[in-house]
Amino acid sequence: MRYIEPHGHMVSRTTDDYQAMVTAGCRAVCEPAFWAGFDRGSVSGFRDYFRQLTEYEPARAAKFLLPHYSWLCLNPKESEDLALARDVLALIPEFLQRPNVLGIGEIGLNRNTRNELTVLEHHVELAVRHDQLILVHTPHLEDKLKGTRLILDLLSSHRGVRPERVIIDHVEEHTAGLVLDQGFWAGMTLYPESKCTLPRAVDILENFGMENIWMNSACDWGISDPLAVAKCMQEMKKRQHSRETIHKVVYDNPVKFLSQSPNFSL
Repeated sequence: MRYIEPHGHMVSRTTDDYQAMVTAGCRAVCEPAFWAGFDRGSVSGFRDYFRQLTEYEPARAAKFLLPHYSWLCLNPKESEDLALARDVLALIPEFLQRPNVLGIGEIGLNRNTRNELTVLEHHVELAVRHDQLILVHTPHLEDKLKGTRLILDLLSSHRGVRPERVIIDHVEEHTAGLVLDQGFWAGMTLYPESKCTLPRAVDILENFGMENIWMNSACDWGISDPLAVAKCMQEMKKRQHSRETIHKVVYDNPVKFLSQSPNFSL
């Protein structure tokens, strides 16, 4: 069965992963900008990274006939240096017209600090000004509920934000309802040891429904699985979900959201 990988950090993966994803039925991969494992120290570093996301990585994926899309931002973990953040945000518009760019992301919060909120607000304003989709990262573990509420308050208070054009990622059992009830899209990240395991993700689907929600692997440098979406499809089959329902969650829903960007097509 075909599926979309709507959140995968492919710069951290090998070509074997691309081959395995295509073999498993992946029809497109979308790559948000993220933390490199260390704080970048200059605007030049971000310029090179944005070129990697919009030039090199799409070419690498194309070797396996896999469309590659990207999102651009300054990751929340790098938001404490406000001067650098301002310079990076000023750089982003020149890349927004690249043919594989879907929008601004993954923005959000890490430790729910004042500076993180400031930079998040600037990102949201940038997205609204340029009519871009928004992909939001929510904090991990004990900071998730507070961070999700802060993010929802910020987004809801901005008159230019349209909830149907925003996906809030890394939701779990205690945050999925908050996100969906306010009209935003929700993303579940499938990790072997944290975020959502496969059974937990299917539990969330069964509790909150199949509308305006997707699942992703967010495969990166850490313990993660680029085939997590394909494996969760099997988990849904074990629970007796129909082929149509599975296809809706792993393909139709991502296509519906992402097609709001003129750059997305399959």
